[in-house]
Amino acid sequence: MHALPTPDQDALKLSDKLKQKISSVISSEGGSISFARFMEMALYEPGLGYYSAGLAKFGAEGDFITAPEVSPLFGQCFARQIRQVFSSLDQRVILEFGAGSGRLACDILKALESLNALPDAYLILEVSADLRDRQQQLIATEIPHLEDKVEWLEHLPENKISGVILANEVLDALPVERFQIDNRQIKEQRVTFEKNKFQFLTVTSSGSLKQAVEMIQSLPDGYVSEINRTLPAWFKSLSDTLESGVIFCVDYGCSHNDYYHPDRINGSLICHYRHRAHDDPFVYIGLQDISASVDFTMVAEAAFSCGLTVEGYTTQAYFLMSCGLVDLLDEEKEKSSEQYLRSSQQVKTLTLPGEMGKRFKVLALTKEFDEPLMGFEINNLLERL
Repeated sequence: MHALPTPDQDALKLSDKLKQKISSVISSEGGSISFARFMEMALYEPGLGYYSAGLAKFGAEGDFITAPEVSPLFGQCFARQIRQVFSSLDQRVILEFGAGSGRLACDILKALESLNALPDAYLILEVSADLRDRQQQLIATEIPHLEDKVEWLEHLPENKISGVILANEVLDALPVERFQIDNRQIKEQRVTFEKNKFQFLTVTSSGSLKQAVEMIQSLPDGYVSEINRTLPAWFKSLSDTLESGVIFCVDYGCSHNDYYHPDRINGSLICHYRHRAHDDPFVYIGLQDISASVDFTMVAEAAFSCGLTVEGYTTQAYFLMSCGLVDLLDEEKEKSSEQYLRSSQQVKTLTLPGEMGKRFKVLALTKEFDEPLMGFEINNLLERL
């Protein structure tokens, strides 16, 4: 049905264990759970979830490729933006959420070293022990002399920090709830387990979910979409952690009006398995990624309610170009024609509208920081939020 590759037997056994655990929770909860609860377990259940088990996730051998995996130029551009932020702060700390393979951390540290702007510390908040090991190995291999700059955390730091918080492709993996409009009624798509398979169970919505959906513009019958109600709590924790500095969120998504456009009747839920994209969250549970596009208007509102200032919003292409992507590419030309050609292809992936350039957005949130941010000089799209 999905034309997906077949996992090996060890992976299937891991998936079966997670399926049993989720079905047990469903049974104990009275026969169904919210989709957000299902998504949380599928992605983060200790030792079994997609981001917790020891499976390849990033790069050619994984399920998808993130911008740092495409080209080191992505991290080099961010390093230029970070250097500018550091120039106005006494303390210079970087906190990265979910650092994936560790590639972005390596590229940023290398670039900041060449710019004579190394941080006091580079903190990585990583809940996956497997990914933490991979990050440590990459950093020890590529930048062993900077290894002492990096510290891994399982929770947000107890003491406030000043500097930069990075969340690259983090928001899309936060659990979302699913709803649909049926005969002008708001209904919730919950998850049940019947006849040995997971499926959606549609029930009339009430309480806080109903109230949240009612605040969205009028939607047509048959409309299905997602809503993320974890954002206020998530940004409250970040605001409490940041003394002064900037939070950068990079992800695929759009503004509220586009997110809930009447034509987007099937929502934005998407799954990735070995570079195949599909929309069935109940396939290979724990072995595939599950994510949803980001409503950046809702993100901005949640951040603002927590005392953060919404300073910048633009496409990934505009952000990278504002941070000197063209200059960095010209420097590649001086190294070798082969390297320049390779980097030129990478830049196309990062910036073309049909690739990552327009679909991915960069949002900047500040706290006790008033300097203009270079990444939004070419085209700040705040009015579109």
